[in-house]
Amino acid sequence: MSCFIEFKSVTKKYGEIVALSDTNLKVIKGEILTIIGPNGSGKTTLLKIMAGIDRPNSGEFYFDDVKVDSNKFNEIRSRSTMVFQKTALFTTSVYNNLTYGLKLRGYPKDKIKEKVAEALKMVRLDGYENRPAKKLSGGEQQRVSLARALVLETELLILDEPTANLDPKNVSIIEETISQVNKEKKTTIVMATHNIFQAQTLADRFAILLDGQIVEVGSTKEILGIQSKYLASFARLENIFRGNSRVSYNGTSIIEIGDGLDIEATEKRSGRVNLQIRPEDILISSKDIISSARNTFKGRVVEISDLGSSVRLRIDIGKEIIAQITKTSFLEMQINIGTEVHLTFKASSVILF
Repeated sequence: MSCFIEFKSVTKKYGEIVALSDTNLKVIKGEILTIIGPNGSGKTTLLKIMAGIDRPNSGEFYFDDVKVDSNKFNEIRSRSTMVFQKTALFTTSVYNNLTYGLKLRGYPKDKIKEKVAEALKMVRLDGYENRPAKKLSGGEQQRVSLARALVLETELLILDEPTANLDPKNVSIIEETISQVNKEKKTTIVMATHNIFQAQTLADRFAILLDGQIVEVGSTKEILGIQSKYLASFARLENIFRGNSRVSYNGTSIIEIGDGLDIEATEKRSGRVNLQIRPEDILISSKDIISSARNTFKGRVVEISDLGSSVRLRIDIGKEIIAQITKTSFLEMQINIGTEVHLTFKASSVILF
């Protein structure tokens, strides 16, 4: 595995504000690296330097083993592309938004049409070419932004909170596209996110950024398996359990997490494992749930947190587990502290690490 990007003691200041301080980081060619950190930790600044959009005040920055100086930033911008959290589309059609970068690079019309069609298909917006880009939904606009980056087929794709504030459908499409591009195109991807579950699903490695410094780098197993003190300082690590796993007769894993509770997962693993379930993947009902899902439990609500359009429930099933449901479902079920509920989740939604 060769190093594609490297920061050596990189510092970036905006006036008196220190965004990055003596930052060291390596990005391996072909990997998905997730940068995790709280707001104000320097994630966007780090990504902008990596994309050649911004320049460090001091330190060394290497791109594909070549030290970057003032003459190299244009080359970096031609070999990388960045998708920002807030979309900035042109007031024109989806097609024209995607063709802009290709025209600057001198592609012929027939090749442009082919590449645009391929990129839109990847983000599941084929047929949207003639629609006004700014009249699409927020999630669709973000998918156009991603397609606009993908159409250039650069070696490095940089994503700054690409699914922040999007609905589950658009989040799923974007996540699948990121994974597909990395596997099929071998594109190196660096992504900043607050979503620990997203990082687990997509990333080969985590890098934790706090107060402008990379404080920890490692695989999912390394970072979550040791319950990183740095991650725990800002991330809500919910529904993480540890137990003994055995492979069942039908090829799934049964994990005993204690207190008489077994959780089934699709991934085959034996021995001691950690597992995690996303609160959004848990289905809640006031009655017995008829479902093909492998994991079904009954418990009582012990805590309710109102998040606006959704509600987070802490439920005692022998161990406490967090579920997140829509405000509409919460009101319809008339849930209160002490309410008995039934919950279920698929074996495929159980993440082992």
